[in-house]
Amino acid sequence: MAPKMKSSDGRTRSSVQIFVVVGLCCFFYILGAWQRSGFGKGDSIAVAITKSGAECDVVSNLNFETHHGGEAGVGDDSKPKTIEPCLPRYTDYTPCQDQKRAMTFPRENMNYRERHCPPEEEKLHCLIPAPKGYVTPFPWPKSRDYVPYANAPYKALTVEKAIQNWIQYEDNVFRFPGGGTQFPQGADKYIDQLASVIPFENGTVRTALDTGCGVASWGAYLWSRNVVAMSFAPRDSHEAQVQFALERGVPAVIGVLGTIKMPYASRSFDMAHCSRCLIPWGANDGMYLKEVDRVLRPGGYWILSGPPINWRTNYKAWERTKEDLEEEQRKIEDVAKLLCWEKKYEKGEIAIWQKRVNAHSCQSQQDDSRATVCKASEVDNVWYKKMEGCITPYPDVSSPDEVAGGKLEPFPRRLYAVPPRIASGSIPGISVETYQEDNSQWKKHLHAYKKINKLLDTGRYRNIMDMNAGLGGFAAAIESRKLWTMNVVPTIAEKDTLGAIAERGLIGIYHDWCEAFSTYPRTYDLIHANRVFSLYKDKCNAEDILIEMDRILRPEGAVIFRDEVDVLIKVRKIVSGMRWDTKMVDHEDGPLVPEKILIAVKQYWVAGGNSTSPQ
Repeated sequence: MAPKMKSSDGRTRSSVQIFVVVGLCCFFYILGAWQRSGFGKGDSIAVAITKSGAECDVVSNLNFETHHGGEAGVGDDSKPKTIEPCLPRYTDYTPCQDQKRAMTFPRENMNYRERHCPPEEEKLHCLIPAPKGYVTPFPWPKSRDYVPYANAPYKALTVEKAIQNWIQYEDNVFRFPGGGTQFPQGADKYIDQLASVIPFENGTVRTALDTGCGVASWGAYLWSRNVVAMSFAPRDSHEAQVQFALERGVPAVIGVLGTIKMPYASRSFDMAHCSRCLIPWGANDGMYLKEVDRVLRPGGYWILSGPPINWRTNYKAWERTKEDLEEEQRKIEDVAKLLCWEKKYEKGEIAIWQKRVNAHSCQSQQDDSRATVCKASEVDNVWYKKMEGCITPYPDVSSPDEVAGGKLEPFPRRLYAVPPRIASGSIPGISVETYQEDNSQWKKHLHAYKKINKLLDTGRYRNIMDMNAGLGGFAAAIESRKLWTMNVVPTIAEKDTLGAIAERGLIGIYHDWCEAFSTYPRTYDLIHANRVFSLYKDKCNAEDILIEMDRILRPEGAVIFRDEVDVLIKVRKIVSGMRWDTKMVDHEDGPLVPEKILIAVKQYWVAGGNSTSPQ
């Protein structure tokens, strides 16, 4: 009897294997079909993945039919709630930077342009529609220079900034010649000027902050020099400037220097930049420059181009008085001196300062009664915290030549070198061994992801977000010149790891997922959500977080959820009412691991139109 039982078991296993193989073929065929809508409603990359769907062994080590018995829900047979589309007028709705709400706040110090999120009773519980005619953005690097008009149908800047070479409208696309207010001849030539002082080529300058970025051409052209810029600008009269940046495939958020601290860790950036950004740097005792100093790494550079630099020559063109401009520059120079920045360059309308590497060379600061020093324990406590007039202290050093906070490796070695914050034990509970194990784990996870979705390596996903970035392991594993990752460290995370992420040469930001993110709708191609819903359990409504994810995800964009199976079952039920298509997948180590992966793709649909559900 025993041999017969084994033969029967073999036939059963064989049947299951055939079923799984057929299921995988169907899934990849459908996945390719979902991703088909590029410019002109045809995406050659999607066509390629559709064809490759016939290769049914691409996920041979993963079992799509998970063994937790809960694919359709455990103990819950109720029908999913359908979340309806919002009205077409909400196509570009930004909940925490809503123009109408902004006008109810004080204008002093740009308070009204800061984050002001709606109270619970005013939140929209609907899905933001894409505008009619919306198409998948061009792939990088073409997207740097061209954006489909239908995706951001605003022509005001083509008129207002016509002579400055910002943006032009041609045949239903916007063209970005690479110009700016301070570099009408193009960002490349402008960056060449900066390169006479700043070492772009050797990897020591990797991360940059662009304040008041316009359409982010500076950041767009830095990319070819392997420098990644975090750009920000307010949602103001220059309609859609941050939206244009993200449509181009350039990292950007809606933001402003106002009354609260920037949502970045201290010592995050190798360089900060203002090109005629209209920020009053000398106002409020230099408070804004002190905030830039907080996020600027020791030895980092600050670039100011435009007023008031070289005011004696340019005051007439700027239509300002000599006295006004002279006073503005005097204040900037005084604050820079107080911060112990050294001026390295001034020519034409460009000035460059460099921050000292430690406090040893800044005796004058210690002797100045105006130099109030912030509490070291508070420098990264920034979420909705008022900006202060104090100076961020340098970390202690043991010699005059030591770089405060630790010297960083040039990029790309920086990506996997041990961040100084971890090497020094500054993050409780995170050791060098923990960091290295985390890196190995995320390389393994990404290998599994690529077997599930072969588009990850193609350039189809340019703008990527990691909603719970940890130590930045996912972003490091997926790092490529084809893409960038916005590493989000939740404000309620057990450990503050954003500074360590920055030390890896990656960009990131603090955020609370109980609120809307500071971006326009449809600005990310791929979202990674590792244990986000376990973290926010009992903190806020999971449906609200998912609706926000839908707002910022592009049509036919993808989401990778990684969480406990019971959490993902609840998530899957909510998104089944959101015009998303999903598939649950076992952990790469097998079906007995309680952590699972949920893959989701947002259907293509526009205001007043139908979706592309394959069902």
